[in-house]
Amino acid sequence: MFEKYKKYLPAAVGVLATVLIVVTFVLRPRELSEEVLEEPEHKLVIYGVVADSLTLETGEVADGQTMGALLGGYGVSAQMVDRLNTASQEIFPLNKVRAGNLYTAFLEEDTTGTRTLRHLAYEKNAIDYVVFNFMADSVSVVEGAKEVTTIRERDTVTITSSLWGAIMEAGLPFELAAEMEDIYQWSIDFFSIQKGDRFTVVYDRQMVDTVDVGLGRVWGAEFVQGGKSYYAIPFKQGEKIQYWDEQGNSLRKALLKAPLKYSRISSRFSYRRLHPVHRVYRPHTGVDYAAPSGTPVMAVADGVVVFKGWGGGGGNTLKIKHAGNLQSGYLHLRGFAKGIKQGSRVSQGDVIGYVGSTGTSTGPHLDFRLWRNGTPIDPLKVPSEPSEPIKKENILPFEYVRERIMAELRGDSIPETELIVQLDSLPVQPAAPTEEAIAENTKEEAK
Repeated sequence: MFEKYKKYLPAAVGVLATVLIVVTFVLRPRELSEEVLEEPEHKLVIYGVVADSLTLETGEVADGQTMGALLGGYGVSAQMVDRLNTASQEIFPLNKVRAGNLYTAFLEEDTTGTRTLRHLAYEKNAIDYVVFNFMADSVSVVEGAKEVTTIRERDTVTITSSLWGAIMEAGLPFELAAEMEDIYQWSIDFFSIQKGDRFTVVYDRQMVDTVDVGLGRVWGAEFVQGGKSYYAIPFKQGEKIQYWDEQGNSLRKALLKAPLKYSRISSRFSYRRLHPVHRVYRPHTGVDYAAPSGTPVMAVADGVVVFKGWGGGGGNTLKIKHAGNLQSGYLHLRGFAKGIKQGSRVSQGDVIGYVGSTGTSTGPHLDFRLWRNGTPIDPLKVPSEPSEPIKKENILPFEYVRERIMAELRGDSIPETELIVQLDSLPVQPAAPTEEAIAENTKEEAK
């Protein structure tokens, strides 16, 4: 039989080869084409801009350089800059551009080599940026932020010189020094730190890629000064997150220890002091803080400005009335902070003026005074109670936070699910209202 069909074999082979060719070169490319279309396109996206076909140039804003001058260097017309200025007023006014900040220009190049600016990204800081877009005759402005990764850290540092020096030597975020000073400004005398004092702190370090971009929240600290431990536990009571000691006492006291960051006390409270100018003995019912001219002066407590003006020998003077029949005075100021006027309400820590040497003075300093019921009192001897305690209904939630933060400060192994990472809602119910609270609510409802 093979001999019978042998003569047809070459033809059959030819037909089969033709079929294979058709399948390979006609049908298969179609399948491949379909597969390629299904694959996702890989694009280069920077600052939210698709930059696959664009040329990028980076640089720093030069001293004295305006955004108009920067854009003009890339061929943007003065008319377009004016339109951009109008469009950006509510988002990022162009006059806020600062020397030294980074920018990235996105340039489109045509076949003749002519380059046109399509986008310019300006970094407001290490995280936030703004993009100016130029498409044909239109302009637009878009704000954005880089993705930030938070790393929780616990560090213990022994001080050999100063708080700032210890933090720099340990490689911790430099902002941590200012944060620690703010947290402990009512408890720790940072001008009396001794070699061997130490602190342990738990905090969030913020990163963009591998770059350290700043400090997140401080989740707790223990500062050991002179052998005594001072704890700082964050807790939200009302609308504010504040720091408290392990007993539930607010670290924020009714009065600041001092109204400024000072280098030394040049004169203390006395009813018989030799006046440096008049050379006679007379009362000096205040404390003089020697400080460079222009040093910011802060309100020592919440209150209302009752006097702003010239105080004779006291020069530029500001007086603030506080709760508890207290009044504070700030003398010899070089000037007053913007917006400060008689009747202004100020909060503790607000900058209210600047150290000067106005009036009868031999050099720049702040003469700080306190009165209670109109009688002068020594600012260095006024006991300052916590501004507020933990409320009864918040005791259990506070204890929940305290136990976990203090365990973390000790270095105990804590499951990640047990870490305190937010303070707005806690997995613990507030304490049941007391009989006194119930009775008080009943009285209020009766009214």
